[in-house]
Amino acid sequence: MVVAVAWIAACGNDNSDAYADLTDARVDTSVEGRVTVTGSSTVEPVSTFAAQALRGQTGAIDISVEGPGTGDGLEKLCGGDADIAGASRPITDEELSACAEAGIDLIELPVGLDGVAVVVEGSDPPSCLSFADLYALVGPEAVGVGRWSEATEVARQLGSDTVLPDRRLVVAGPGEESGTFDSLVEQVIEPVAERRVADGEVDPDEAGTIRSDYASSANDNTIIEAVGSDDGGLGWVGFAFAAESPDVASVPIAVSPDGPCVAPSEETIRDGSYPIARTLFLYVDAARAAEDPAVAAYVDFYLAGLDDFVDLAGYVELEDPQATRELWAARETIGPA
Repeated sequence: MVVAVAWIAACGNDNSDAYADLTDARVDTSVEGRVTVTGSSTVEPVSTFAAQALRGQTGAIDISVEGPGTGDGLEKLCGGDADIAGASRPITDEELSACAEAGIDLIELPVGLDGVAVVVEGSDPPSCLSFADLYALVGPEAVGVGRWSEATEVARQLGSDTVLPDRRLVVAGPGEESGTFDSLVEQVIEPVAERRVADGEVDPDEAGTIRSDYASSANDNTIIEAVGSDDGGLGWVGFAFAAESPDVASVPIAVSPDGPCVAPSEETIRDGSYPIARTLFLYVDAARAAEDPAVAAYVDFYLAGLDDFVDLAGYVELEDPQATRELWAARETIGPA
C-alpha cells in the first residue's frame, strides 16, 4: 500500500484510465474546478485513491492531496487554505472554535477505522507491552532513558512485570502535528500519567506529553525506516503502514499489566478489542461544498466508493458507511461542545 500510494501520488494530475476501475462509483463529468485536501498522513492514502480514481474518469476536476498531519491540516482548513482536511482523531473544541471565529462551518464525516500500531525492529519483538510499559518507555518520565531496561523501574511502579531487554532504545514517532501522536497520548499516556500525577511523580503540565528526546517525523515511512534499521527501535504509526513493512513487527498491547494482549489486525480494530483503535474522519468546509460543485462532486465520489478506497489503503471499513453518506446528504455542521 505504501509503495502504491507513493507511486500514484507522483503521477500528479494525469487523467489516466488506469485508475477508472478502482471503484464502481462514478463522477459527474460535467463538473469543473479545483479541490484542495490536506490533513492526516494516515487518511492521505484514502483521499489519494479517491482522487486518482476520479481523475481516471474526468480531467476537469483538479485535486491536490497532501498529508502534513491532522493538527496542521485542520489549521489550514480553518485558515481558509483548504477545502477538506483528513483527521486521524476527532477535531478538538479549540480547533472548532478557531474555525467558528473564522466563519468556517465544518461537516464531520467518519470514513474508516484504524489502529495505532506500536512497532519494533522485527527480528526479536516483545510478546506484549502494556500501557504501563509504553508509558515507561515513551512517556514524560522517559526523557534520557537510553536503554529499554532503564524503563523497568517506572514500569514496576505501575504494576508491570515485563522483562525489558538490556539493549539500546531508539524511539521514533510522529510529531505533535499528527493525529497519531494525539491518539497515543490520549489513549495510552494520559490515563497512566493521571496516576503518576496523583502520586506526586509527574507535574500535571507534563501528563499529556511524550518524552521530548525522540526522533519525530510527519512521514510514516520515515518512522518505519528508523525503527526497522535498529534492533532497539521502537515507534508508533498507523496500522496499515506497519502491516505493509517487512522490517518492523507490531507488538500486541494490553491495557493493564494483567490484561489480555491483543495484536492489531482488521478483526481486532473492527471489534474494538485492540486497545489503540480509532476512527478516521474527513472535515469539509460546508460553505465551499455549497458554493463549489467540484468540492461537492469529490466528496460525493469519495463516499460512493468509500469501502473501495478504505480497503485499497489497507484500513478497516466502517460497519455502516451509509450513515456517513446520510450525514453528508444532510450537510449538518458541527460546533464546539
